[in-house]
Amino acid sequence: MQKVMVLGCCGAGKSTFARQLHSITELELVHLDQYYWKANWQETPKHEWENIVQHLAQKSHWIIDGNYSSTIDIRIQEADTIIYLDYPTWKCLWRVLRRIYKYRGIVRPDMPQGCNERFDWEFIHYVATFNLTRRKYILQKLKKAQKDKKNIKILTTDKEVNQYLDNIQHYFSAAS
Repeated sequence: MQKVMVLGCCGAGKSTFARQLHSITELELVHLDQYYWKANWQETPKHEWENIVQHLAQKSHWIIDGNYSSTIDIRIQEADTIIYLDYPTWKCLWRVLRRIYKYRGIVRPDMPQGCNERFDWEFIHYVATFNLTRRKYILQKLKKAQKDKKNIKILTTDKEVNQYLDNIQHYFSAAS
């Protein structure tokens, strides 16, 4: 486990999971949102974005959290482990709304400066339709990655996430 990719709907807990995994493994932690968004929620141009992700993915070890389907193949190719937090829509929506309330008007820890948390109907729609529009695509990518001998883990509940992190903690404790 040297290059870990974390996928899932917004609100599934990708950044939280990635931070917890980072604290156990001490692998470099990369939140893709911090590289993609510029101040005032300006997007990085596509050609520049692909170069950034290519550079990040070529590092020797990392945990990268974020979806960004335009660069998913770059990250899958380099990853040895892929974690998919496959949570129900209602849970993701609830967590996103709670997060908006908690951080409204300020920057979340996993976001770049100048991207203050805000309520955005387009974003809520994205979360509400993620499992309908993107889940199948992600599962197809994971199936292919598994054939390429990648370690794939699909976690669907907080209990599974906690058990997985506990197992990783025990493994790293025993190895040191």
